[in-house]
Amino acid sequence: MRTRTLLACMVLAAAWLACADTCMAQNKLAYVDLTKIFSEYYKTKDYDKVLGDKQTAYEGERDKMVAEIKQFQDKMNLLSDKEKDAKKSDLENKIKNLQEFDRSKQGDLRKEQDEKMKELLKDINDAIKQYSTKEGYSFVFNDRVLVYQDKAFDITDKVVEIVNKNKPAGKK
Repeated sequence: MRTRTLLACMVLAAAWLACADTCMAQNKLAYVDLTKIFSEYYKTKDYDKVLGDKQTAYEGERDKMVAEIKQFQDKMNLLSDKEKDAKKSDLENKIKNLQEFDRSKQGDLRKEQDEKMKELLKDINDAIKQYSTKEGYSFVFNDRVLVYQDKAFDITDKVVEIVNKNKPAGKK
């Protein structure tokens, strides 16, 4: 009885291994370097420039507000104590306005950056799906989660071509 059970288990294990081997042979595997795709995607470069311009404009406005506050403080230093007390609330309001401006602009920039990142990642995921479906890949992994990867399974450059296929003429 034990022999039959052992023999049955061995036959089932062999059948399972043969099936698993066949199933694995039918599945194509690949991986991508998301960081490389993201950095080489022309929309990422365009957005970095737009965000940089917005950041520069914000910093320019902020610098003007800070200079105005410093100038107001310098003028206050020349006043008598009574006059300083009268102007103190004006200074506090200017500082509060600066803090609110900082909070608001930084929040807006962060929100815009998050939205754009989602859009770019969606484009990249769509390109990976498009290429994988067309080429018959069953699994595509992010290279960051792999301990070892054979370069033969790297489809990063193909995905970069797909995301950049609609790049306007004249863009690097």
